[in-house]
Amino acid sequence: MIGHAVYLRLRRKVTLTSSRKQVTLDDVAQIVAPSHVKTSLKGMTLQQITPADGNLFVIDAMTIIEEILKSFPDLMPHVIGDEETLVEVKEESGKKAPLWKVASVWLLLFLGSGLAIMNFHTDVSMGKVHERFYYLLTGKVNPHPYLLQIPYSVGIGIGMILFFNHLFRKRLNEEPSPLELEMYLYQENVEKFAKDHENRENRKGEDASTT
Repeated sequence: MIGHAVYLRLRRKVTLTSSRKQVTLDDVAQIVAPSHVKTSLKGMTLQQITPADGNLFVIDAMTIIEEILKSFPDLMPHVIGDEETLVEVKEESGKKAPLWKVASVWLLLFLGSGLAIMNFHTDVSMGKVHERFYYLLTGKVNPHPYLLQIPYSVGIGIGMILFFNHLFRKRLNEEPSPLELEMYLYQENVEKFAKDHENRENRKGEDASTT
């Protein structure tokens, strides 16, 4: 008799808290299955979380299919999309950062970005450029052309807000900022490295066990 088909779409990455002791199928996959087995599949344990696993480990489709067939040999599991899920285990953090730490980081970033802008302006002689522009526009020599420097300084701040697409916590539009794109690419590379590293370690373990 042909068994019931079960369709699984693995999540690319899931984050669990350190209080969790096991990873279930519902954590790592979306499940389409007959109603009489779906609840049991959701609660199925795929792996016990131990300190030896570290904070990053991979669960692949073959492991999931093997566990399903052990408990439900009459089912026919099909995996759609990604074939691996990266599991990250994080410590529970209910505390907010102390105010002095937030202030210290804010001050460090403020001074660092200010010095970077000032050094850049010194390298390109921005003050001389403003003086020259002022002379071309008015025909007068002015060592402090505030008429140009003040709007220019305000424009830098507005430009940074538009560039990062945020005003404090408020997003200006739905487009991702360059910083968010860089963080996304960085996270994607980290996940790819973790998966490749885990696969290499698993292959080494399998090769060692066969020799």
